[in-house]
Amino acid sequence: MGKCNACGEWNTFVEEVIQREEKSGPGAVLSAHRASSPVNISDITYDHEARIIIPDQELNRVLGGGLVPGSLVLIGGEPGIGKSTLMLQTALQCIVQKVLYISGEESEQQLRMRAERLGIRNENCFILTETNTQAIFQHLEKVKPSIIIADSVQTLQTDNIESSAGSVSQIKECAAEMQKYSKITSTPVFLIGHITKDGSLAGPKILEHMVDTVLQFEGDRNYGYRILRSLKNRFGSTSELGIYEMNDTGLREVTNPSEILLSQRDEQVSGTAIAAMMEGQRPMLIETQALVSSAVYGTPQRSTTGFDGRRLNMLLAVLEKRSGFRLGHKDVFLNIAGGIRVEDPAIDLAVVAAVLSSNQDFPIGSKCCFAAEVGLSGEIRPINHIEQRISEADKLGFERIFISKYNTKNLALKRFSIQINPVGKIEEVYRKLFG
Repeated sequence: MGKCNACGEWNTFVEEVIQREEKSGPGAVLSAHRASSPVNISDITYDHEARIIIPDQELNRVLGGGLVPGSLVLIGGEPGIGKSTLMLQTALQCIVQKVLYISGEESEQQLRMRAERLGIRNENCFILTETNTQAIFQHLEKVKPSIIIADSVQTLQTDNIESSAGSVSQIKECAAEMQKYSKITSTPVFLIGHITKDGSLAGPKILEHMVDTVLQFEGDRNYGYRILRSLKNRFGSTSELGIYEMNDTGLREVTNPSEILLSQRDEQVSGTAIAAMMEGQRPMLIETQALVSSAVYGTPQRSTTGFDGRRLNMLLAVLEKRSGFRLGHKDVFLNIAGGIRVEDPAIDLAVVAAVLSSNQDFPIGSKCCFAAEVGLSGEIRPINHIEQRISEADKLGFERIFISKYNTKNLALKRFSIQINPVGKIEEVYRKLFG
């Protein structure tokens, strides 16, 4: 359209971009909100903001050394695993910072009852039972907390979207509003999220893209131990691990994971081997249990708990093809003690040793451990962080450790009191263990 209907002139129309004014939400509440404009990256000035150190050292480690101001952290886990307990315990432990705990699932009396069970008192912890985000932002302006915890993101609801709480559009919009508030005010926000029956976080996948950190709180209900993993972290490593023990007074931090992953027994039994593994920068020793028996039915069974089943099939094929052990007609069951799930390839040699021990019905010494990867040709491959693994085994009183002979290069063997056995093939491990 080139001619104006009012004055009759041609080419007098000018294009203008009209920005819709926000009626509610964090943009309307915050007076500091301003329009953004392109800035050269070299002209941007920033302050080296120190991370917020949380009294929970396990949570600090998983977050990468503390809580980054303005970060959005999503914590997921199965129902009843302890997500709310972990976050309420964290809120009560932060005595220096002012924490606002927003609950859409529990009443104030229920939260007070849980706090009494934890046995922690904090005058800087505030409770808000509200699900409407517009009302929440009004309260945030009055309280001005240093840390915000929302339990859970599926219960939040905004008036900008006409749908029920927990729907895809509501979760996405509420998370976007919380993200906007955290970035503008540099206030860290914890969002507790539900998971589906498949084990993935409930809601749209964009929710995981929006947040800065995704934490997974997991564990076995038959054990009292809980594991906090980092699936995504923009400010730290994703290979860190935090371990807790659930008891009647809340969650206890486990500073020495080997104490829960090694079984204490009076007599030697076959089929058990100790592996020196790494989770992030933390070495730990875990017990690998294997059971090899004659197949009762036609097809042999292969069952694993805490270990990749396809990896076990590969190791059994290597033992069958490269080393000559006849395991094709036998059932093989593998279990990682303590209810932990292991992905470190350095556990391969311990799995092989446990399978051979059970097959020969000959126990491995309780003071012997393993740290090496097994290749498809039957060779013992080197691994990373070998010195930390050896030091952890030496500190816990182990006397022998089997490693790859390719790991001994530039390794100061004399400074360790533990006996180091470098091996290159599975046959060498078999001879040294069982003669």
